[in-house]
Amino acid sequence: MTDPFSRAADLRAEDARAAPPPLDPGFGVYVHWPFCKAKCPYCDFNSHVRHSPPDQARFIAAFRAEIAHTRARIGQRRTQSVFFGGGTPSLMEPGTVGAILDAIHDAWPLDDRAEVTLEANPTSVEAGRFRGYRAAGVNRVSLGVQALDDASLRALGRMHSADEALAAVAVARAAFERVSFDLIYARPDQTPDAWAAELRRAIGEGCEHLSLYQLTIEEGTPFAALHAAGKLVIPDGDAGRELWDVTQETTAAAGLPAYEISNHARPGAESRHNLLYWRYGEYAGVGPGAHGRLDTPEGRVATSTERGPEAWLARVEEAGHGVVADEALVRSEQADELLLMGLRLKEGIDPQRFARLAGRALAPERLAALVAEGLVEAMPDGRLRATPYGFPVLDAIVADLAA
Repeated sequence: MTDPFSRAADLRAEDARAAPPPLDPGFGVYVHWPFCKAKCPYCDFNSHVRHSPPDQARFIAAFRAEIAHTRARIGQRRTQSVFFGGGTPSLMEPGTVGAILDAIHDAWPLDDRAEVTLEANPTSVEAGRFRGYRAAGVNRVSLGVQALDDASLRALGRMHSADEALAAVAVARAAFERVSFDLIYARPDQTPDAWAAELRRAIGEGCEHLSLYQLTIEEGTPFAALHAAGKLVIPDGDAGRELWDVTQETTAAAGLPAYEISNHARPGAESRHNLLYWRYGEYAGVGPGAHGRLDTPEGRVATSTERGPEAWLARVEEAGHGVVADEALVRSEQADELLLMGLRLKEGIDPQRFARLAGRALAPERLAALVAEGLVEAMPDGRLRATPYGFPVLDAIVADLAA
């Protein structure tokens, strides 16, 4: 296999020509819909299965109340992006999505070019709602395809077949300007050749954006129990690294290079909402278990809401919001979060922004050591980023720089 990073010099030249990231990352809204038809065995997200469908009219009223509460706290903003995540937002009625978008627009008017993303399962039933979501104001959909062979989909607990998923991708491309889908790799017994073939098939679907995640064993999930019992074996570190290299090589060759550790896009097709997170912008989190970073008159705060859907609903109906944690972030904590989020990006971070937040520059001796090891590099415009060799050990780099 060729070295996936042999074009490093060419990539640096391309980066030098690219437009710099905005000075103000902007403001967005994350909306959490916590319900799923079934719980996937690898998932530790805040998602819940209910035998009876939720009262969507009641949830609309609660979302409106929590949005109004946040608006009263932070004041006027202009919304650059909205992201409906979950759970499974494609279990919402299009009218529910439209009502929530109206409430957001009333609180913080949507920019004319605002990105509005909805996560969806690629089943035929949910694909049937796509045109309704488009009419409600959604202009980007992110599909949880996860695999393109039926045996892997069954093992992952997914409720669709590969053919059904690809049919949903086609429906999505007809309904939305922008389409992304997710795949999970480093699955049991997966070989680099098989993954490369699956990835080329995915790229052949013509989507502008792919999110490609290595399978990890999350504490408290059914996969964790199987793994502990020796009944589920995933590729080890060396095999996982080989699959990572295949991912970088295959996507770059097809014109969808990585712009973040797990996300690949054609130039200009990056997820604007996720860029807002990684650039350490401001976002309101509404709905059960949602997290936010808000700039208040008292400073930046980290918020989170009640995780349980029914408990969140009751809390909002009683208090006007579901917030259970509202923590002031001191500047050193903000600087650490900037490192943690920003170094995930190919564009990296502005060290001067870190220094303004932290009240200190990055430690020169640590930085010099990481540069000497080929793990980070300075860009011509002064930005600092992880190298392709540094990305797989990013947690260690961030810990070193933040110390």
